[in-house]
Amino acid sequence: MTLNAKEIFTASMVLFAVIDIIGNIPIIISLREKAGHIHSEKASIIAAVVLTVFLFVGESILKLIGINVNEFAVAGAFVLFFIAIEMLLGITLFKDDGTGPEVATIFPLAFPMLAGPGSLTTILSLRAEYEIQNVIVAIVLNIIVIYIVLKTSARLQKFLGKNGIGIIRKIFGVILLAIAVKLFTSNIQELFN
Repeated sequence: MTLNAKEIFTASMVLFAVIDIIGNIPIIISLREKAGHIHSEKASIIAAVVLTVFLFVGESILKLIGINVNEFAVAGAFVLFFIAIEMLLGITLFKDDGTGPEVATIFPLAFPMLAGPGSLTTILSLRAEYEIQNVIVAIVLNIIVIYIVLKTSARLQKFLGKNGIGIIRKIFGVILLAIAVKLFTSNIQELFN
């Protein structure tokens, strides 16, 4: 059980692109304004727990319903593809319902923004391709980045500006689109072998 720097880096970048914490800064700021306060620590911990638990039991859940990891990865590739398209086209999935800080911290921030369908699909896809310990390190690294971004979101928005955030979102959209295509092609071959 050894750590592989290349696998950790790749898995971290894939998760970073899917979670898109930088691209979600405008949504986070909007949540802070409407809810009054967001608990950064709580949101980060909940997202970490959801991602890690799904890493270990997600495959068992799939087996229970008769789906293998490659089939889920192909389906996940479609999810990632549409998330990438949304990032590139500037579509926002989240709609605010005017909830308080406790609820806003859990829903929609921790789930589904941080640990949502895209990141859960990605976790299982990464598990199919990489060693589990490398995926765990990638999750931890992303949670640290998420926590830092949540704590400093207002300052980051001022520093990057609206155009800077838009450019970063588009760049990660293209990267995620390429990852979705790779994920689809590598796993679709496994289904026919």
